[in-house]
Amino acid sequence: MYAIYKITSDHVVDFAAEELKKYLRMMMPNDGDVTIAYDPQATTGYRLGLMSDFGLDTSEASDIVLDDILHIDTDCEGGIIAGSNPRSVLLAVYRFLYLNGCRWLYPGVDGEYIPVKAVQGVKYHKLADCRYRGECNEGAEYQQSMMDAIDFAPKIGLNVFMLEFDNPKCYYDTYYNHKYNTQVRLPEPINAEITLQWKRQCETEMAKRGLQFHDMGHGWTAESFGISSTDGWKADEDNPIPEGMEQYLALLDGERKLYKGVALNTNFCMSNPDARALVVKRVVSYAKMHENVDYLHIWLADASNNHCECEACQKKITSDWYIILMNEIDAALTAEGLQTRIVYICYYDTIYPAETEKLNNPDRFSMLFAPITRSYTIAVEEKITPIELKKYKRNQIEQPRDINEFVSYGKEWLNRQKTNSMVYEYHFWIKQYHDPGTIEFAKVVYNDVKGYRANGFGGIIEDGSQRSFFPNGFSFYVYGNTLFDTSLDFEDLKEDYFSHAYGEDWREVVAFLEKLGELFDPRYMDGSLSANPEIGKFYNPPHVQNLRQIPAHVESFRTFVEAHLNMPYRAQTISMHLMYRYLEYCSRLSEILAVKCFGASDEAERLFAAFWDDFGKYELEMQQYYDHYMAGASFSRMFKRFKENIPGL
Repeated sequence: MYAIYKITSDHVVDFAAEELKKYLRMMMPNDGDVTIAYDPQATTGYRLGLMSDFGLDTSEASDIVLDDILHIDTDCEGGIIAGSNPRSVLLAVYRFLYLNGCRWLYPGVDGEYIPVKAVQGVKYHKLADCRYRGECNEGAEYQQSMMDAIDFAPKIGLNVFMLEFDNPKCYYDTYYNHKYNTQVRLPEPINAEITLQWKRQCETEMAKRGLQFHDMGHGWTAESFGISSTDGWKADEDNPIPEGMEQYLALLDGERKLYKGVALNTNFCMSNPDARALVVKRVVSYAKMHENVDYLHIWLADASNNHCECEACQKKITSDWYIILMNEIDAALTAEGLQTRIVYICYYDTIYPAETEKLNNPDRFSMLFAPITRSYTIAVEEKITPIELKKYKRNQIEQPRDINEFVSYGKEWLNRQKTNSMVYEYHFWIKQYHDPGTIEFAKVVYNDVKGYRANGFGGIIEDGSQRSFFPNGFSFYVYGNTLFDTSLDFEDLKEDYFSHAYGEDWREVVAFLEKLGELFDPRYMDGSLSANPEIGKFYNPPHVQNLRQIPAHVESFRTFVEAHLNMPYRAQTISMHLMYRYLEYCSRLSEILAVKCFGASDEAERLFAAFWDDFGKYELEMQQYYDHYMAGASFSRMFKRFKENIPGL
């Protein structure tokens, strides 16, 4: 019988011990119970605790609260499983189990690959290469999926979870109203009280695991002036602006009002000290009420080229006013004795670095670099050729598509402000759907992680759906594992994931997907392979010959999939069933895109609408892994039906 002893008294270590017990029992179901006890003096069994409690050196970490060191030294009967902080102890438990053959391929119980075998000894020591390794809620959320995503995150090495907005009702609404699928599923309206409760439930689950909690983002530019942004990007000209607050909104074309009726997209008059004071007051009040937040993100409106045009605002560029605001927030938090870490964002208009202003207390701040308009056909280079940065022109900026140009702006921000940094990426937003082959996209994710680190960024938070696993989770698996250890080889990761997800015939799956990616061509799906941009981004008659090969390619693989629908492991069965549905998805999509290539937009529109309504019948079957809403939104640049009032679409 195995025994687990907690050397450190901490609730996250308690959870780590329970997780170790659970998976040991699953691996050895006929070996009896596993006991758990608190005993700082234990010398036998599995001992879980902080490295400092074992007298182990942690000097390689710059900050043992933020940096994760995993230390494992066990034999087949027990030993030390430790970390630099309580969260690291949990990560070390999962790493110990991973090195004993366990895999977490998808969120949820059905995504677990737990072999039945005797546990082996492990020697392992590693400081995570990237400090920030996380994801942020997005897409069409439902609460069980959020619980599964939070549970899944540390199992693949992530240590950060962000919850965007004071109340993320707009994301939940998209799922529970079943947008894009009302012909199949009845709407299930929910209210703001429920979604706020759900956010608190998420926070509790994150705390149980010791995950860094990043909070908020957009909303300050509306809520600070008493304007509700709970409905997200929904245009609502009737959204009341409280009396006396119009004077603080950005002046555009001679008017101060909601920008295109969207509170969340409305900026404020940043040169007005009274307006800034209201934002500062809101931030301080929020920080006091939410001291469980590790990083509070203070972003501006979620739109571009809509900053105040008053005479005073035009005396400085937006980023300079932004740094002035950050310094005022810092001073107010300091006066209140609050240690809240603040994140400022390099996004849209604030891509351009501040020219005259400096942060007074850079230790409080981290920069979030958010290249939302980038192309995903090219990855971040590890060595970027310096370029001359463009000058800021108020409300006339053009966002880069080239990620390496983008990175040059971010690096200049860091040169001037000297703060910690992280990247806010969009791989698992709508971009993942632009490579139906998935393998090339996963390689971009892999190279981006390595490239960002080489250029001095401290990690990544992914803005994307918590259901980015259609037809599998390889790209997300690459993301988590590479952030933790950038020395990992892509081909090794490919074999690791696919062999566990599909069994001994995994190479056939990879070959199918690689060919599928070549035929669809991510450059075409991205809109950058037009034969004549004046006709349209997706006009390319020669590409039709590739698209027309896809149905036959799919059918040639169908026999293989049908022969593997029932697999030895549940996670493998899930993989094959998702692939079975994916065959139909790809075949039908290719036929519609072939019409689109010829410029027959109306016919393509009709065909796609019929396809999407019909394919929605599978959503409930696959919803733990597949986000029908986000998949639909990814085609917004192709088909009018899916045009959303969301930046970047």
